[in-house]
Amino acid sequence: MDSRIKMIESDEADGKLEELYDRFNGKMANILKVHSLNPKSLEAHLNYYKVIMFGKSPLKRDLREMIATVVSSTNECFY
Repeated sequence: MDSRIKMIESDEADGKLEELYDRFNGKMANILKVHSLNPKSLEAHLNYYKVIMFGKSPLKRDLREMIATVVSSTNECFY
């Protein structure tokens, strides 16, 4: 399934976007790449994701992943 949002691929990125892609060795999920036209937004999303998925929480990591999977499935988001 193609995204309806234009995305810049890692081999086309430069500047801040290239730096952010490099953190993922060019293998960033589309759910994040939709921010590629706005690297500042991508960086904020990455920081937000780190807090939600890896920050201190009463929910264990695997439960957070399961919740994310159910939400994505409910939204018919296949990434």
